[in-house]
Amino acid sequence: MHLFLFSMVVVVYTLAMAGNTAMVFLIWADAWLHTPMYFLLSQLSFLDIFFTSVTIPKMIAGFLFGWTSISFVGCGAQMFFFMFFGATECLLLALMAYDRYVAICNPLRYPSLMSHQTCLLMVAAFWLGGCLNASIQTALTLKFPYCGSRKIAHFFCEVPSLLRLVCADTASYKYVLFVTGVVVLLLPIAFITMSYALILAAVLGMHSVEGRRKALATCSSHLTVVNLFYGPLIYIYMLPASYHSPGQDDVVSIFYTVLTPMLNPVIYSLRNKEVTGAMKNVIGKCGMGKIA
Repeated sequence: MHLFLFSMVVVVYTLAMAGNTAMVFLIWADAWLHTPMYFLLSQLSFLDIFFTSVTIPKMIAGFLFGWTSISFVGCGAQMFFFMFFGATECLLLALMAYDRYVAICNPLRYPSLMSHQTCLLMVAAFWLGGCLNASIQTALTLKFPYCGSRKIAHFFCEVPSLLRLVCADTASYKYVLFVTGVVVLLLPIAFITMSYALILAAVLGMHSVEGRRKALATCSSHLTVVNLFYGPLIYIYMLPASYHSPGQDDVVSIFYTVLTPMLNPVIYSLRNKEVTGAMKNVIGKCGMGKIA
């Protein structure tokens, strides 16, 4: 069973790394993709490369060699980087929804509202926000006394699984976690929902069938990613612990740590003609270079 799980995780991790690396390279190599939307998409792929690498290599080592222990410092580092990249991705998905809203509902103002400098500033702000969130959560979680069992009922160091080992009152900290979840999860989801409600109203009013189809295809890809990523996170972080067991947490966590990073490049490439066209151009150039 361990070898089977090891094989599955290695395949999924390899596909996630290859797909997201290819997406970053493709957007960098093709001049037609040097737009705000694809800049944000490259940031999403860049985040997913590191997001999966925080937990999956350790999981692979555990399956293959039985290395299931982790130091206190290593656990803190894993928790910090997981929350850092995870919170940044939550905020980035909201920015991608805003980008689509401006492009479809205010196309004439799009060059000024989503200029390259503006995108860089907003992305940098979200990276800093994710870092601040992770720093606070990690510091607060690690300051508790762990005087009981040191066995984590999870495949990586995540805040809810660590709080089960604390031998102190964590009620006030759970309230802080809830407020953080509202800021990092629920507010972006509310913003995304509002953005797409306005987009849907604008799309339904379009006279061009081709324009309507292109807008819906682009937005449906983003909404698929949003549902796959936010849904499991809300289940883990927003529902009370009494509503789910550690075993259920393991299964649900697989979605946002392994499956979503693997599926993101597939969803965006298969449902986007510009990405598939750029892929064909790059492959064609590589083929011509070999022939020459």
